[in-house]
Amino acid sequence: MKRTAIVMRRMAVPFQSALTLTTRSHTTLMSPPLVSLDLPDIWPPNSAHFHFPVNCSNEHRAVEINGRLIAEEIRSGIASDVKRMKKSIGKVPGLAVVMVGQRRDSQTYVRNKIKACEEVGIISTTTQLPGDCTEEQVVNALSRFNVDPSIHGILVQLPLPQHLDEGKFLDVLSLEKDVDGFHPLIMGSLAMKGREPLFIPCTPKGCIELLIRSGVEIMGKKAVVVGRSNIVGLPTSLLLQRHHATVSVVHAFTENPEQLTCEADIVITAAGVPNLIRGNWLKPGAVVIDVGTNPVEDPSCEHGYYLIGDVCYEEAVRVVSAITPVPGGVGPMTVAMLLSNTLDSAKRAYDFT
Repeated sequence: MKRTAIVMRRMAVPFQSALTLTTRSHTTLMSPPLVSLDLPDIWPPNSAHFHFPVNCSNEHRAVEINGRLIAEEIRSGIASDVKRMKKSIGKVPGLAVVMVGQRRDSQTYVRNKIKACEEVGIISTTTQLPGDCTEEQVVNALSRFNVDPSIHGILVQLPLPQHLDEGKFLDVLSLEKDVDGFHPLIMGSLAMKGREPLFIPCTPKGCIELLIRSGVEIMGKKAVVVGRSNIVGLPTSLLLQRHHATVSVVHAFTENPEQLTCEADIVITAAGVPNLIRGNWLKPGAVVIDVGTNPVEDPSCEHGYYLIGDVCYEEAVRVVSAITPVPGGVGPMTVAMLLSNTLDSAKRAYDFT
């Protein structure tokens, strides 16, 4: 009730404005601009610490979907294609990464991407900018890579410092090199039947690939996506629809979200809330893809923290039929899909099949 009241207070101004306009003209629409409706998805406090009774079997244990193994198979195929391209036309794909600041997690992600490029034969280059850099500096770096014929994929490592406008960089980035697949035109093509996007965003693409390679039927199934970010939740829901699933999206303002997840054959979580999804939120025999990678501080660990997902793994594994671990599930697939998108971009640039 409290959360609903907050939403209504925030919406009060645009709603009243629309109502005032309507009294002036019968042709003026009452609905406010969509951007004015945008609210941050802040999940209820302590949702990760609720303790529900869980109906599960001590004997049953779900199959673990090994993202590392599947990613290795995909990367092996990419390496073969890169080798064939080099032998045939003397060219290889190129990936450029723009990184701003010194976030430790971002540095780790970038290192992993660069290492993955080396392993499959893709050339890579990184532009490191200080955390207090200007938007112009980022734009200049992107502009250089846009016109570099040896670069076929460009990505800006997220998150960015708060003073930088991510949307501005998407506008500058060449659509043909947006291997992250975040551009609004790519999202539009993903949403529309009959359209083929230049790229499919890496994490959603990896999630679907995990389902398909694990023999999970998507067509006609009930799927729930937990989270609605532009990076994962939104494109994942669109991609599931393109595969003919019946899709529901759960977000921080959804009432009784567990009622929706309990009916789902497929649950893909990307909320960024550790242990949000408990065992009794899940339908027996469902398939769970956990995108969440939430760090938990632990001085005894090598890096001072360990990762857990959005799903309470030890509860879920006794209910569902298959589930991805964290780490080792979606993460390796995201990197593999980035390499795949970069290769596809190079094939288009060189008209190579």
